Amino acid sequence: MKFSDTDRLSVVSAQAPQVRSAPAPEMTCGEMLVKLLEGYGVEWIFGIPGAHTIELYRGLADARLRHVTPRHEQGAGFMADGYARVTGKPGVCFIITGPGMTNIATAMAQAYADSIPMLVISSVNARHQLGNGNGHLHELPSQRDTVAGFTAFSHTLMSPDELPDVLARAFAVFESARPRPVHIELPLDVITAPAGHLSLARVPMPAKPKAAANAIEQTAERLAQARRPLLLVGGGALAATDEVRALAARLQAPVALTINAKGVLPPDHPLLLGSTQSTRPTRELVREADVVLAVGTELGETDYDVVFDGGFAIDGTLIRIDIDRAQLTRNFPADIAIHADAQQALHALVAALVRKDVALPAADWGAARVVQTRHAVSQTFDAAALAHQRLIETAAATLPDVIMVGDSTQPVYTGNVVYDAAQPRSWFNASTGYGTLGYGLPAAIGARIGAPQRPVVCLIGDGGLQFTLPELGAAVEAGVPVAVVVWNNRGYAEIKKYMVERDITPVGVDIYTPDFVTIARGFGCEARRINNPAALADALREAMTQRVPTLIEIDESQWFEEVRAC
Repeated sequence: MKFSDTDRLSVVSAQAPQVRSAPAPEMTCGEMLVKLLEGYGVEWIFGIPGAHTIELYRGLADARLRHVTPRHEQGAGFMADGYARVTGKPGVCFIITGPGMTNIATAMAQAYADSIPMLVISSVNARHQLGNGNGHLHELPSQRDTVAGFTAFSHTLMSPDELPDVLARAFAVFESARPRPVHIELPLDVITAPAGHLSLARVPMPAKPKAAANAIEQTAERLAQARRPLLLVGGGALAATDEVRALAARLQAPVALTINAKGVLPPDHPLLLGSTQSTRPTRELVREADVVLAVGTELGETDYDVVFDGGFAIDGTLIRIDIDRAQLTRNFPADIAIHADAQQALHALVAALVRKDVALPAADWGAARVVQTRHAVSQTFDAAALAHQRLIETAAATLPDVIMVGDSTQPVYTGNVVYDAAQPRSWFNASTGYGTLGYGLPAAIGARIGAPQRPVVCLIGDGGLQFTLPELGAAVEAGVPVAVVVWNNRGYAEIKKYMVERDITPVGVDIYTPDFVTIARGFGCEARRINNPAALADALREAMTQRVPTLIEIDESQWFEEVRAC
């Protein structure tokens, strides 16, 4: 029998072993995590890759998520915080086991104090190594317990199957409750475990709490009969801007805003008291109010008593609206306590008031009294405060759509009182709540990433800047053109002042100050020194044309001299 060439090829092919392509590897838990985060709309990850987190990065290069590498985990947390404040979305971090978590702890605590949504995803030692004390790399007795006190919850993922439910819990906190940091840690052997069988479907979120109808009706009745109503509005009402304005207009009620609520009323609003609750004239006004409605505010010290004298008081009926049930009983117990989302409750309250005859305010109340009170407050400003005010007003006038991100420094303390932001999410800083140093620079970087179309100015002191100065490198690498305005008084001047006032010989406050301009240029930034408002305006305009940060250093004593001479 003869075979054709075609037949011979067929026989050879049939006898040869068949080569099969290797099956695609199953998706790991780390890869599934990235896919699920994409499904929740996450766009940015702030993190520093390490030996224990590299498996979280598998597939990240092919994902829609973008990554920023800070120079310290604390910087990652502050960047995530700034991003969250301007967008309202959670800032997400990938953090290494052990030292990475203790490094980011301060940033998480600041976010916890200010109710900022932050998702911190970390590695942790393998499941069979947890808590055994054998000295494994990066081991803590309990990493989860270490951060539990400044998170909404901290969870150890003991199986990939838990991942969808735990992420759903986290985003439920961010979207339906008081937003605060959440920590999820993945043991090393769980990160690499198979997870391709998990569903990518997003879990429906629970609704935000709604105000009880009888509580709204009771509140509407009290407010309708009030002759001297007043509103205290906090950061929990950022999404209720329209409702706050409608309620204030209907009641002709003066409105005081917390620092994180600046912009809920615009600067030229006739009923805006500003954020002056720690000043004597505004405190007197609050005590005269017969009904006070506090919305989304802790009524805490850093907004109502920054002079720490215990002088803020409410003598009238107090009604509180808060998404955090426990907060309704803290600081100032309410006569009427409403557990609800601020926007929903205020919308219902305005509707209830439309159905009622609202009493006319007292003759000396409303807009006329606001003008009088604001004038009285302005008379309390000393020369230093006026010089700080000039700096902030120059920045706002030069960059009308500006976001100003502050550290704990003297111009920021002044700005908390004197400055009224043009819109919400445009003024925030670390002097509220937890009150850390070093926040301003990385938070400003995160803010510009979250709002790339808006100018961002960081206001920071020479002392605070030295906490997180290397983040200039992260900003250059990421191409984030923030303006970093450094108020240089060569030390911790505010603390030195406190020491002198208490007859304590100053120690440890006159610190060495480096050449910031040279250092900034070494990082690849633009940098210059200026000492008067006109030069500041020029420097800020130039900064917004750059693709890298611009450091603008101001010598305190020279600025004071120039402003006095103007």
